[in-house]
Amino acid sequence: MSYVFDAKKVTREVIEWVRELFAETASPTTKAVVGISGGKDSSIAAAVCVRALGKDRVIGVLMPQGEQSDISYSRLLVDTLGITNYTINIGDTVKTFMSELSTHIEPSQQAVINTPARIRMTTLYAVAASCGGRVVNTCNLSEDWVGYSTKYGDAAGDFSPLSSLTVTEVLQVGDELGLPKELVHKVPTDGLCGKTDEDNLGFTYAMLDKYIRGLDDLSDHPDIKAKIDRLHAANLHKLRLMPKYELAL
Repeated sequence: MSYVFDAKKVTREVIEWVRELFAETASPTTKAVVGISGGKDSSIAAAVCVRALGKDRVIGVLMPQGEQSDISYSRLLVDTLGITNYTINIGDTVKTFMSELSTHIEPSQQAVINTPARIRMTTLYAVAASCGGRVVNTCNLSEDWVGYSTKYGDAAGDFSPLSSLTVTEVLQVGDELGLPKELVHKVPTDGLCGKTDEDNLGFTYAMLDKYIRGLDDLSDHPDIKAKIDRLHAANLHKLRLMPKYELAL
């Protein structure tokens, strides 16, 4: 039997899951704190939380690094949802930190790329600690599968409403929620060199999603299958609990 995704059913279920999670584990005033990038994942995660908790219990945090050319998408999202929002520019913080780091060691390209994501997560936790909130993880299954996230950056959070859904499925949930098309279907880019996420990955999300759901074994694309499998194996550490020594008693 072919896998069929029921967007209406899953949208109802994920909203109810967030509502029940907060009812069982949080106070009636606990807020969901979500970093708003203007992309599909943060937009849809924020919208799910608004449906589950009400707009008064959701806080959006915009975190440009200096000038952000597409920040209008982030503002469209918070205006559409009517949520409290803060714009906290991390540009000077990143510059100061990288400058200090450079006096001790030459920052690698990986450090340059991952540090802003970790500073953004630090910012979200500072906001959450200041308002009595919990941080929303906005990752999806497709990106998690191949490690397209930053450990202790956007891969962190207190709860994750979308991480069991592929990109294809997340888009359907966004449409089901009635969000503006330009938010749900905005082409994701890395924000660094102008390349799309799919350019960087070397395959499309449609191909990846079908492979994850067992709808295409990629036998016609053995190189892509091998790359996906390699990325998945290499990045499993991002999804697992930190290994620890177990004392035998």
